[in-house]
Amino acid sequence: MQLPEITDETMKAGLVSTKAYCMIVLKKTDKFVRPAVDAIVWEHGRRNFALRAAGLMPIVCPVPGGVSIAGFCVLNTEQDEARRLMDDDPGIKAGIFEYEIHNIRSFPGDRLPG
Repeated sequence: MQLPEITDETMKAGLVSTKAYCMIVLKKTDKFVRPAVDAIVWEHGRRNFALRAAGLMPIVCPVPGGVSIAGFCVLNTEQDEARRLMDDDPGIKAGIFEYEIHNIRSFPGDRLPG
């Protein structure tokens, strides 16, 4: 695949359109033992659907399998609100997940390809 050529002017114009977001890295704790946690994970997923429907979590990416990272998401909030939202998550409250917040910038309207 041949990549398009991007000029300095194209980059400058694009960079001024970026916006601040928060990236969440969700990690499993030692308390994450299946199938005991399945009901909590289900409610965590339900909450993610609600955050997505409200426009607060436009991108959510669960990581399947036995790895220690449970998922990534982008929150359309500032860090204080991101922390409040995450602290209210059923999986965080139950101690089966922990998280890291990273301030990021991206392009409003970007989305995963269909």
